[in-house]
Amino acid sequence: MTKRKNILKAIRFERPEYVPMVFHINSSCWNHYDNDALQDLMEAHPFLFPNFKRRAKIEKRYGLNSRKDAPYTDPWGCVWKTTEDGITGSVHEHPLSDWNNLSSCTPPDPEKTDGIFPIDWQRIEAGVQKQKEAGQLVCGRLPHGHTFLRLQDIRGYENLIYDMADERPELFRLTKMIEEFNYRLVQKWIKLKPDMMKFPEDLGMQSGPMLSPGNFRKFIKPSYQKLMKPAREQDCIVHMHSDGDIRSLVDDLIDGGVDVINLQDLVNGIEWIADRLAGRTCIDLDIDRQAVTAQGTPKQIDSLIKEEVEKLGSAAGGLMMIYGLYPGVPLKNIEALMNAMEKYANHYS
Repeated sequence: MTKRKNILKAIRFERPEYVPMVFHINSSCWNHYDNDALQDLMEAHPFLFPNFKRRAKIEKRYGLNSRKDAPYTDPWGCVWKTTEDGITGSVHEHPLSDWNNLSSCTPPDPEKTDGIFPIDWQRIEAGVQKQKEAGQLVCGRLPHGHTFLRLQDIRGYENLIYDMADERPELFRLTKMIEEFNYRLVQKWIKLKPDMMKFPEDLGMQSGPMLSPGNFRKFIKPSYQKLMKPAREQDCIVHMHSDGDIRSLVDDLIDGGVDVINLQDLVNGIEWIADRLAGRTCIDLDIDRQAVTAQGTPKQIDSLIKEEVEKLGSAAGGLMMIYGLYPGVPLKNIEALMNAMEKYANHYS
C-alpha cells in the first residue's frame, strides 16, 4: 500500500496498514545537536525518514521570520523578530495598532504572496504535478495563522480582544479583508485538486483558548466556514491544526467543516480526546513536547506512545501522529521516541 493510500484510509476509517507517523526536525536543532549523532538516528529509522540521505554538511535554511537579529516585515506590514535562528519569531510591531491607519491598509496580492512569504504559483503547480505523477499525497494549505492570528498580528492581541468585546465595526471590515485575501488563496489551491487542504492556526493557550467560544463563533468561525467550503465541495479533506487547549472550540471546528483535527495530546488530555473524538473524527495527534519527551525517561516515552495508540486508534483507522523536535530534548529521548513511533505504528497490523 502506498503512503498516500494508507493516509487516506486512516482518515476515512478504512483500515490502514499502519498508523501514519511524522517526525519533524525543526531547523534550529542543527545548531544545538551534534549533527552526526542526529543523522545517525535518522539513518537508523527508515520508517520515519524513508528518503533520508546523509550529508557531510547540513545546509541550514531559515524562514524570513525565523532569522536571529534580522527583523522581517511581512506583506501586511507586521514586523517579526526572533532571538533564535530557525524558531519562528513573534510580531513586535502591529501596523493597525491604531485604527486611524485602517483607511490606508490594503491587502497584499495573493498572486505573489501567501500573506507571510513570497509565493510562486508556477513552481507550486509544477510541484503538485510531480507529486501526482509519483502517487504522493498532495496537500494545499493556507499559511499558519491565517485568520485569528493574522488579526492579532495586525492589530495586537490585547487590542483585538477588546475590539471583539466592543464589536468594533473596524474589526468586521478588517476581518472581511483578510477573509477575501485567504479565499483567493484557497481558490488557487483548489484549482490544483489537492487531496487535502490544511488550515493551520493556533487558538489555544496552556489552559483554555485565546478567545472565548462566543467570540470564536461570532468573529472567526464564519470565515473558517467560507474558506473551507470550496474544499468540501470538491471532496477535498479539510485538515485543521491548533496548538494549545482547544477543548471548548473543537465542536465548532468540526461543525465548521474539519475532517482531520491536529491537536496537542497532554494539553487537551488523552482521555478527553478519546472520549470526544476517537472513532468519530480523524485525530492527527501532536505528541507532547513539554513534559514526557523533554524530561521523562525512555520507558515513559514508550508508555506514552503506546497509550495514545491504544486509546485513540483502532484497526479501522482514525489516528495519525506527529512529533516536532526542538532543542532541549536529550538524544536518548529522541531515540526512544523514534523507536516507539516506529514500533507502535504497526500496533494494529
